[in-house]
Amino acid sequence: MEIVSIETPSLGDRSYLVHDGTVGLVVDPQRDIDRVEQAFRDAGVRLSHVAETHVHNDYVSGGLVLAQRLGAEYLVGAAEQVGFERRPVTDGEELAIGELTVRAVAAPGHTRHHMAYVVSGGGRTAAFSGGSLLYGSVGRTDLEDPALTVELTHAQYRSARRLADLAGDPVSLHPTHGFGSFCSSGPATSQASSTIGEQRTVNDALSTDDEEHFVRQLIVGLNAYPSYYAHVGPINRAGGSAADLTVPRPVDPADLRERISSGQWVVDLRERTAFGKEHLAGTVNVEHGDLFATTVGWTLQWGHPLTLVGSADLVRSAVRELARIGIDGPDAAVGADVAALAGGHPVSSYEQAGWPEVLAATRSGRGEVILDVRRAEEYEEGHLPGAVHVPLHELVDGMDRIPPGRVWAHCATGYRAGVAASLLHRAGREVVHVNADFADAVAAGLGG
Repeated sequence: MEIVSIETPSLGDRSYLVHDGTVGLVVDPQRDIDRVEQAFRDAGVRLSHVAETHVHNDYVSGGLVLAQRLGAEYLVGAAEQVGFERRPVTDGEELAIGELTVRAVAAPGHTRHHMAYVVSGGGRTAAFSGGSLLYGSVGRTDLEDPALTVELTHAQYRSARRLADLAGDPVSLHPTHGFGSFCSSGPATSQASSTIGEQRTVNDALSTDDEEHFVRQLIVGLNAYPSYYAHVGPINRAGGSAADLTVPRPVDPADLRERISSGQWVVDLRERTAFGKEHLAGTVNVEHGDLFATTVGWTLQWGHPLTLVGSADLVRSAVRELARIGIDGPDAAVGADVAALAGGHPVSSYEQAGWPEVLAATRSGRGEVILDVRRAEEYEEGHLPGAVHVPLHELVDGMDRIPPGRVWAHCATGYRAGVAASLLHRAGREVVHVNADFADAVAAGLGG
């Protein structure tokens, strides 16, 4: 048995191709299935099955489209209420896929009808745990219904232990979530591999015998998760559609000017420092990188028209990232010279600074506003005295929570602060982007 990991670091997930050298299955494929197709072409195998561990909230699945395209059987838990045909699987059911034996294991917790799959063949066994047992943690239990959180947390504890006992300590563990995903309930690690035996020593779900303590600790640690999850779950229950990954036809300068002037979301993909120095007035900066799709989906209003601004390579990659979370059909103004894309539209800029400048501002007595846009749990761990706290994902609707005066926006690294600065500047506020690591603030003379 061979296992190929298909990683999506921007969302903190992994999909898997499992095969015997001739035929195989894919577990939890993302929507951009060209990566999966390339993986089984590279392996020289035929795909006969696609397996979902659960109905995902953090990304749009490519499972249905992939199964239909290849004539593969689509394995989904029998209890799931979905709007498409699938091969329903139940706890304990076994399937033969070439020389592989696949056993479905009910693992409720992350979702009510979550399944795991234990696959054996060629002298090797592997457990594909989806959002159940992760590396160092388990999947969060509050996504389906807050009223079910306690019940599902108890179920998650029992499911993780049952899966571990059924699989056995030597078995390799392959979770879908937990590599930076907000589907994790705690500090899951991003290590390359693990086994059930290793998890027994490092994972509270397996190492503690006090179920009530585990439940209390997990629930206390649950924090905010991206708002776009509310839209992705229903898409997956309906079945989803094929992703269109083509670069949009560029809008003309007059059209771009009109979009900006009318208040549409026009997102500049360039690096945050370059944007701060010069950008089209009224545009927003979400620097393209691993946090891009999550930031757009969590910060900007869902379903509103979206136009991307940047080079062809940046736009192409951004279209793929957005498709993964169900944002389809963005328009684009493509080109390296951003100022030329909307010929005649005003160009603007704002100040960028580090902690020494923030320190001087706090001592100036001019009523400067220090704005912390980190998440609540980050703020609670330590923050600057007197800092106003508005998490980035609340900023669009929370501008009135920021007092008058020049705003110095900061986060943990400068990335989210760059987005916040662009939003504030777009709203007409005088802003300084603090492009610095929060870890360096105390050394610069600022209390934390």
